[in-house]
Amino acid sequence: MMNQSSPSPNPTWQTLVEFALPSQLDSEHLALLKVTEAVRELRLPAAHLERLKTAVAEATLNAIEHGNRSRPDLPVLIRVQVSQKALRVCVTDQGSGLSAKPVTPNLADKLNGRQPLRGWGFFLIEKTMDDLRLSGDDAHHTIELFLYLEGGSHDSK
Repeated sequence: MMNQSSPSPNPTWQTLVEFALPSQLDSEHLALLKVTEAVRELRLPAAHLERLKTAVAEATLNAIEHGNRSRPDLPVLIRVQVSQKALRVCVTDQGSGLSAKPVTPNLADKLNGRQPLRGWGFFLIEKTMDDLRLSGDDAHHTIELFLYLEGGSHDSK
């Protein structure tokens, strides 16, 4: 599912909204409200909107907790863009570089204490979005969430 390119070779992206949030718990709720409002006119099917909201909340929480270490002085930047074929939400934190891909959660291992109970975020993002892309440098880490407007992998679900 993780791709290193956007959904089409050279899409033209229109920015719907761009904003910054403090790195504190509950900021994910404000992120959901702003993203939902930004995409309202796209009239996404309810199931697509719910998938988007789940992924945005999880990506925002990951940026707050892991990237910015819950430091309110470090912002989480969110940009929502649309092209003819896709919706893209970029969530950027002030963490450095790319971390290793998280271990896929195993419910039995979590219940038996072999894996921590936390750690579902990236798994949920990966399962709810049509595609995603990770990038970063010494000062920032970005996850790009892609929801295809037609023909996405979740259209029939």
